[in-house]
Amino acid sequence: MSHVIPASLFAGGLVLGVSGALLLQRSPAPVPVAAQPAAQQAPSPGPPSISKPATVVDAGPSSASSLAVSNSQLGPASYPGPVSDFLQHAAYVSGYDRRLRHPAWTAEHLTAASIKRPPSPPGGSGQNVDRALSVFREDERIPEMFRARMVDYLRSGYDRGHMVPAADAKSSQVAMNETFFLTNIAPQVGAGMNRDYWAHTEDFVRRLTARFADLYVFTIPLYLPRQSSDGKWRVTYEVIGNPPNVSVPTHFAKVILGVGAASSNDRKLAPPPAPSSGGLTSKVGFATHDSHMLALGAFVMPNSVIPNEAPLESFAVPVETVERAAGLTLFPPAIKSAAKRLCDTVKCQIIVREFGDKSKSLSAPAPAPGAVPVRSQTM
Repeated sequence: MSHVIPASLFAGGLVLGVSGALLLQRSPAPVPVAAQPAAQQAPSPGPPSISKPATVVDAGPSSASSLAVSNSQLGPASYPGPVSDFLQHAAYVSGYDRRLRHPAWTAEHLTAASIKRPPSPPGGSGQNVDRALSVFREDERIPEMFRARMVDYLRSGYDRGHMVPAADAKSSQVAMNETFFLTNIAPQVGAGMNRDYWAHTEDFVRRLTARFADLYVFTIPLYLPRQSSDGKWRVTYEVIGNPPNVSVPTHFAKVILGVGAASSNDRKLAPPPAPSSGGLTSKVGFATHDSHMLALGAFVMPNSVIPNEAPLESFAVPVETVERAAGLTLFPPAIKSAAKRLCDTVKCQIIVREFGDKSKSLSAPAPAPGAVPVRSQTM
């Protein structure tokens, strides 16, 4: 099962921007535009590898849309976008949103082995993986006009929040360094969110590798509407930088698929099984022969202070809720229908630890109202 899931996850399951492209299909007698290069197929995530350099691919128009417009409509122009930059790294893959200047999504394949530091070389020589050696940096693979910049976060009041945590990328110093690209970063509230509840949630995800043989994790910034006093629904968000450049998500989602049962040697730090009315599972967790087990869960959290006392399960939502809000298809229907609900399989509960990391923030106290430009989007 674990060999089948990655292909369906990252090759066939993830569709970006289809609805936007379909809006262009209005010509009564469409003539196909000159053939676009085929978008690079996302590789099976597998264990993290450091042999391949990070690459960027302009995805161009989605093949799923069968986009066709008249040459006379485009004139001398080529396909204008939207473009999703597909980025490959040692420990994760992602899609970068050029308009919002942060990831549209990130995807990881975690195992109990992949999140451990490699053993020290014989004789103690060589370099250990050390977060202190990693530095935030702009991603020069992205065209400059669409790039998130270091200065955008300066005195913004927000942390530079990792979508793929550095602690998930301990396989090599290169892997950890790549999590510090600004293409893996979105503005997050610091105390009470990025340094606290969100960090505890990331720790919960890592502990799931002791329960499942393979873990597939999507992290997705979201922009969700709120009902105004006039009864209408609006999406309003801040944009940081001067001039305004990087959008601040209103929410963040973690979507987690657990596949197969981990070996008994890896279960010491695993979250306990979910409460059950009885049976073997309630006593010892998963049966050791259950190699085809699937468990799926999604959590959506506001980009605001969250008290540590808040139950993690209170943020659980159906996967379809995240897919609809993000405009993404994360998993094929067969997987969603076959998977058990994650919080029915393990106890969804954070462990409060000290994760404060001042290096994530270039922020001073939040500026006074009106000091930072705000862009309002209505939908």
